Amino acid sequence: MAEPAGVTGVKAGKPDASELYALVRAQAARLDVAADLRAAYESWVGFLSEEKRFSAHTVSAYAADLAHFLNFQATHHGELLNLRRLSALTTADFRAWLAQRVGGGIKASSNARAVSVIRSFFRWLKKEGLADNTAATLLRRPKVPKSIPKALSASEAKDAVNTVGELSDEPWVARRDVALLLLLYGCGLRIGEALSLTFADAPGRGQDTMVITGKGNKQRMVPLLPVVTEAIADYLRSCPFEFTGNDALFRGVRGGPMSARVIQKRIQSLRGLLGLPSTATPHALRHSFATHLLAGGGDLRAIQELLGHASLSTTQRYTDVDVESLLATYDQAHPRAQKK
Repeated sequence: MAEPAGVTGVKAGKPDASELYALVRAQAARLDVAADLRAAYESWVGFLSEEKRFSAHTVSAYAADLAHFLNFQATHHGELLNLRRLSALTTADFRAWLAQRVGGGIKASSNARAVSVIRSFFRWLKKEGLADNTAATLLRRPKVPKSIPKALSASEAKDAVNTVGELSDEPWVARRDVALLLLLYGCGLRIGEALSLTFADAPGRGQDTMVITGKGNKQRMVPLLPVVTEAIADYLRSCPFEFTGNDALFRGVRGGPMSARVIQKRIQSLRGLLGLPSTATPHALRHSFATHLLAGGGDLRAIQELLGHASLSTTQRYTDVDVESLLATYDQAHPRAQKK
């Protein structure tokens, strides 16, 4: 069973309200539910976008999870689903939905997110006075095994940044790709954060900090290395398109906002060219930023702030990476650790 797809057509970066609502309304029209529940679905999506200020991709994923749940329950009960029927769902109904997902091979992390989405929707329904279901509050998220971030070595990350410009025959495109990778590795940005930057956000030469808007619309300040600001300036100077304040900083070859898929393909090409591991992705450069800072003596709290993690426990995963690296070095270098 394939994982439920998000609302298709939503661009990376900050949500375009009119575009998002049009797509969600189209998806809502395909729901096998009564009009009152369809209206609640649309209102909840608006709540996520306007009040919670979630990104377009997060709203898309949450809307798809809820649509999957509602369609399952409609089929499961063989009747038109409305708000009254939603209030009467039992613990067995919720477990049947989750069992179908697990049985269909959907990964634990996606199921954990879907459970959180459904519980959030029912909390919202109760707050709005539309429906109340105690069984929804008893639904528990599946345990998700903790995965250790896969970081590149310092030399691999440096080679990736130095080589990505060679993959394009267009000088301005080459400079764009170098500037983007430097933001990921030099500043620890998520790919979505980098691609959502506007021309007004672009740092000038000599600027040593930059304000980034991350998940949940939370802002953080990140330091800028001179090589990063110089690379962005070189890209802007060579880019053939005009810029105004709200234009996307990183542009595609036709002048529109750059797609994340473009840089994903670049990294894929670098894997073959440089012999990088299969775990080398744009996000791996962010992991490398954190891992290399920690290995160099960086403070865990400071790294948490730089990455924009809400919880220190998320950042602490990098201590596992560092310990793993230290043990590997010990096994290779210490005379008493070496195998005879």
